[in-house]
Amino acid sequence: MITMICLPHETQLYEDIPTSRWPIVYSTDYNITFIGLEKLHPFDSGKWGKIINFLRDEKLITDDTIVTAKEATEDDLLVVHTRRYINKLKWSFVVATITEIPPLVLLPNFLVQRRVLKPLRTQTGGTIMAGKLAIERGWAINVGGGFHHCSSDKGGGFCAYADITLAIKFLFERVEGVSKATIIDLDAHQGNGHARDFMDDKRVYIMDMFNRHIYPGDTFAKRAIKRRIELDWGTEDKEYLEKVETHVKGALNEITPDVIIYNAGTDILDGDPLGGLSISPQGIIKRDEIVFSIARSRSIPILMVTSGGYQKRTARIIADSILNLHNLGLISNSLKNEPRI
Repeated sequence: MITMICLPHETQLYEDIPTSRWPIVYSTDYNITFIGLEKLHPFDSGKWGKIINFLRDEKLITDDTIVTAKEATEDDLLVVHTRRYINKLKWSFVVATITEIPPLVLLPNFLVQRRVLKPLRTQTGGTIMAGKLAIERGWAINVGGGFHHCSSDKGGGFCAYADITLAIKFLFERVEGVSKATIIDLDAHQGNGHARDFMDDKRVYIMDMFNRHIYPGDTFAKRAIKRRIELDWGTEDKEYLEKVETHVKGALNEITPDVIIYNAGTDILDGDPLGGLSISPQGIIKRDEIVFSIARSRSIPILMVTSGGYQKRTARIIADSILNLHNLGLISNSLKNEPRI
């Protein structure tokens, strides 16, 4: 009897990256601009480029020292997504529903693919690439991604591809020694997409802290969350940061993963039209510092994605947070004292 061995498909997303480049992943293709239609959604669809510009202005990075994201191909996406779901995205009304931009329904799908879905596929490729870099370097940041409402067969909440699930599945399939992952989801919204994907997968531990009163309210998906912290309207810095520190430590005490995927949404910011929480810019910077400090002190590789954030000022806050991590020595481009591969 011959046993067939299924090898992973060929992909450009796991190519080796020169050590001269920081494990910060970005592409100009992340940004969505399309005759003003992007303004019909509260999301700042150009925030990713603004983050990079701020980091460039502060002399942290140059175009030659960051990693250019590549678009996830259909074969890459099929590692998680069903063929049926990928085919559904060929209908403009489906994409209009997922992205919450109704006028997209009137546009030919080739334009929707090029101007809306390609940026999201490129961010998805960036998250997958950053997963490998996190294992190699000890940390990585995808300046985009964090589409935590999308699962293998359903999108929603501006999330068309399940980049968090994909990054984890790629690591499990392709990187020796990576068999356990912890998702720390600190976006204001419940991360129901990856929760549905890993519902019965004991290799993935999910911690999710979110506003209990807002979208998506997915009761079924909550069953997959191992550590669930539901917040009330208007939660402020002191309570929030105490819970972050307590529960991140608690989650990592329960299981020591081979990698952390940190969904660092900034829609927790005070005044966010969709988040409903009251965290200050300084609170967001401190939150990221707490998560990275705990991960780095335990030598657990960490991948950060930026997820939700619906105010123009979030780009500056994310850039300031990355600068703070660097100033504290929590991220650097040195391979010294980094976690093992």
